[in-house]
This record gives sequence, structure tokens and C-alpha cells, in this order.
Amino acid sequence: MRNKIKADLIIKGGQVVAGAGQAPPIRGGDMQKLAVSEQSWIVCTAEKIAAVGEKEEIREKIKITGRTRIIDAQGMVITPGLIDAHTHLVFGGTREDEFYLRAQGADYMEIMAAGGGIASSVRATRQATLEDLVASGRQRLRWMLEMGVTTVECKSGYGLDLATELKQLEAVKILQKEQPVELVPTFMGAHAWPAEYKGNQEGYLDFLINTVMPEVKERNLAEYVDVFCETGVFSVEQSRRILTAAQKMGFGARIHAEEMSTLGGAELAAELETASADHLLMISKRGIERLKESSVMPILLPATAFTLRRDYAPARKMLDAGLPLALATDFNPGSCPAANLALTMSIACLYMGLTPEETFNAVTLNAAYSLGRGARLGSLEVGKQADLVIFEVDQYQKIPYFIGVNLAKFVIKKGSVVVG
Repeated sequence: MRNKIKADLIIKGGQVVAGAGQAPPIRGGDMQKLAVSEQSWIVCTAEKIAAVGEKEEIREKIKITGRTRIIDAQGMVITPGLIDAHTHLVFGGTREDEFYLRAQGADYMEIMAAGGGIASSVRATRQATLEDLVASGRQRLRWMLEMGVTTVECKSGYGLDLATELKQLEAVKILQKEQPVELVPTFMGAHAWPAEYKGNQEGYLDFLINTVMPEVKERNLAEYVDVFCETGVFSVEQSRRILTAAQKMGFGARIHAEEMSTLGGAELAAELETASADHLLMISKRGIERLKESSVMPILLPATAFTLRRDYAPARKMLDAGLPLALATDFNPGSCPAANLALTMSIACLYMGLTPEETFNAVTLNAAYSLGRGARLGSLEVGKQADLVIFEVDQYQKIPYFIGVNLAKFVIKKGSVVVG
């Protein structure tokens, strides 16, 4: 055969979980579908997947050189790189004291009202240097990468002032350049009301919309703007103002919705066609119906419900209604200090009734879609970016089954082995 593919990386054998076999978003019953093959080969070249198929078919297409790396994955599982589409990765300080208070029965909103919660992280993040934030972010990204996560969304929101919000996003920009995990930056100045604007909510909204967001855009520090639409935080109307302004500036929009109460955030997400609506523990029937009519990706965060000991989002109702779903960790210093996406998958299976197939589609192709990367990431198809994980088990169902265990043996980003 002429013009053979010059292979940079060949993965031989193993069970290949290619994806749902269709373009995202994967909805309803289709989330049960996975294209799975046994003893397949995957060939990567020039940062992309060049071939996937049976050994005999692949061997005819490729050219092996002295620089070709070959990994024998017999008895292992190969999946797309996992995608964590909702994190608060960059922050100063930790809040283990609140963790133990909640363990004794303290309520999240009570802690927040008493000056803890987000306000505690705001104080610590304002005090942290840029170098501090980069160093701690580097460590956390290494945790995630070693567990097979190759793309991570990162929110600001622990500054609530211009200098610190920019500092958080600058840390994300530095981290993007120095390590292999692909980062998707989100500005979330609408995470809480800062003490400086107590009794002056209109002043803070004006500050966000007319001062901070234009500066973030000018510096090209974020792709998305997110808002915490919740009772006691940002109302539906306030959230609408922020996100509408963000969209006019060219940002994508995301929203924390229906986490602690049924406020109408899901309906707002549908109205504005935001990229995602996240949490949704308290989503109403009308909210589900409105999301079904939209292109919004619901992102569920079961590790947060687990940590806060709250009821879980009604995942089965949402799937039965024909919605797509993504899953993410919501890694943050307060309500979810859990950076393990595979653990999130296990919790989704155990407490939300999801199947292994649904969880894999939720942390790969649908997660990629929610970040505007569905055409490039999230499945093992020819032409897509070569982001892969090789897990040290022989069946993909065992990955959520071994709860909290890191089973990733090799992690590959853009065709290069970065772990293993």
C-alpha cells in the first residue's frame, strides 16, 4: 500500500471503548450505547488518531519506524481521555474545618451565612500570590491527570474583586502552558456577594458587567462566564443580566442552577441557550421540559451531593425525558474537595441509577460537547485528537466498580504518553 501512515504511537490489543458512535449530544436512551471492540489496535500520529481497527487491517496501513512507540494493552481497557467539565480548581487555602462541621450536621448555607463557605476561600485566595495559586493548581492537575483526566474546566470566583479574579485566571493561563492537561477557563465573579458590596447588589452587578468582564475579555482570560443562580445568591433576573451581557461580549454562558432550591435557573438556561446548566438537584418538571427543548447540556455533580449529604439530581427522570447528561467532579475547597472523576462515576451508578455506559458517555463525549469541543475530543475516532487512557482492567464496567481506585496505567495527551 502506498502512502502508509507513519505511526508515532501504536496501542496493541485490549478492549477499546470508542464512544457512543454518534455526534453529541448523546440523549436519553442513546446514552446506553457504547461502541466497544475487543483486541483492536489504535494508531496515533501528529497528535491525532490515525487508525482504529483490527490488527490485520491496521498493519497494512501503517509504517513502523525507529521512533514509533508501541504499548501492549492486552487485558486492558482503552477509553477516550476523561473530561471534567465543572471544577473550581484554582483557590487559596483549604476548609477542612467546615468539612468536619458538616460531618457533625452543620448546613452548607448556615456555614456560608456565618462567614464561612465561599467567603472563607475568598479571603485565602486574595492573600495568595500568583505563584501560590499556580503551585497548588499544578499539584491538583497532576492528581487528575494521573487518574485519566485530560481536559478540565476551571472557574474563578474566589476573588470577587478585579485583582484576584484576574489573578485566578492568570494562574489558569500559566498552568495551560506548563503542563499537559487542556484547561477551559471560566470567569465566575458571580459566585457570591463580596463583603465590600454589602447592601449594594446593584453596585456589584455594575462592577462585574462594566469593569471586570470587559477586562477579562480584553486579556482573553476566559471562554465562559458562569453565575451561581440560587436563593440568597444571584436571582434569576440578576443572573439573566450577567449572562446576557456576557453573551453580548462574546463569552459562552454557564449556570449553577437549582442546587439548593427550585428557583428557575434551568428555565433561564434554556431561554439563553447556555452551554450548560449544572447541579440541578432541585430541578422541576417544567425545568426538565424546557431543557429538553434547548441545546443546553445538563451537568450533574453527584460528588457534591455526596459530600453535602443531600438528595441527588433526578438523573433517571432527566434521561427518561430525553435529556443528555454530563458528569463532573465540582472539585472545590468547600462543598466537594474530591478531584476523582472515576469516583464521581461510581457515585452516579450507586446513587443516581446510571449505568456504566451512561457514565462513560457523560464524562467523555457529552462533557466535550458542553465545553464546545465535541468535534475534537471525547471519542476514539480517526481525525480526533489523540487523548486516551489505558486502564489496568479487562472490562470497562470494572472502572466504576472499583470505587475510588486509580486504575489508569497510561495517559496519552495529543498522542504523547504523559503518564505511564
